[in-house]
Amino acid sequence: VTEEGGVNALIFKKSLMDLEAGTVIYTGDEVEVIRGFPKIRRTLLLSPTLMEHFRDSVAVEEKMNGYNVRITRLSSGDTVALTRGGHVCPFTTRKALELMDLDGFFSDHADLVVCGEMVGRDNPYVSQDYPEVGPLGFRVFDLREKNTNRPLPIKEKRDLLESYGLPPVCLFGIYPVEDAAEEVADIIRTLGKEGREGVVMKDPSMDLPPLKYTSSQAHARELAYAFSYPFDFGRPFFFSRVIREGFQAYELDESDEETLERAHRLGEAIIYPMLERIKAIADGEAAYEDTVIDVDDMETAEDFIRHLVHLGVSATLADYRDGKATVRRFYQATTDRINNYLEGGLY
Repeated sequence: VTEEGGVNALIFKKSLMDLEAGTVIYTGDEVEVIRGFPKIRRTLLLSPTLMEHFRDSVAVEEKMNGYNVRITRLSSGDTVALTRGGHVCPFTTRKALELMDLDGFFSDHADLVVCGEMVGRDNPYVSQDYPEVGPLGFRVFDLREKNTNRPLPIKEKRDLLESYGLPPVCLFGIYPVEDAAEEVADIIRTLGKEGREGVVMKDPSMDLPPLKYTSSQAHARELAYAFSYPFDFGRPFFFSRVIREGFQAYELDESDEETLERAHRLGEAIIYPMLERIKAIADGEAAYEDTVIDVDDMETAEDFIRHLVHLGVSATLADYRDGKATVRRFYQATTDRINNYLEGGLY
């Protein structure tokens, strides 16, 4: 039990029966349940999986590289933004309300939760540049009912978002199921060349669980990041991305030259970031990551740092100037273990 958004709340860190991890039960004057966002399964092969999983057609939306946010209006009248774990993020709440006018939507649809991705280069959690977004932006991928977690069908969702001027993720198209694998493969090739992440494939009626599929370039980018801090990420993180590459190389029927390019991309994502980190620590540095975010004032920046520390993140405010806060996140396991090996420790 903790306090979230100024109200006592019960957060489910793990799933329990029908309740998803990240579910929050607010226990104020009125009990409210904000369901966690369901885990989306991944397909390693498009064909025959899509034919087996979906019925007549498949809606293909962009999967953007940011962090998952649920925005809801509480009975108190406060609008809050919840991160995947169910905690209210003060930075995200402020920015979501700056980026979108949600008053009209929640006045008419207080029973719905806006589920989306916070994206952009000024992102304190996952930074990636999207030219059409700018420094920071929000894209909606689902509208869900509060208590049941039922998602609105694709057309109903997109029509509702358009009527309130809320920005959806890109819908590439709705394809007959027999054509979907080939269409998605073409989309993934294009997204990869543009440095973008991937797609989420959905039943247009949202009666079936969605599936996700990501580009080779996204796998390499994630591996490069993780191998910059190799002892702060679990082995399943590395292994799963390498496995995805093997199956994708098989299915996309690449030329020898394309497969060699994939192998080079994968190897470089592993070796170079790790080598750079070892050299830096050998020179006396610590493993850390700096992210610059826009804030209203010093108090807002410090509020965000307290939020990170509350979540168990080792972080500090490294600098603040003219509304720009530098958030420094430390990766202590990487620093300590590399130092140990450099001093003769055994692996």
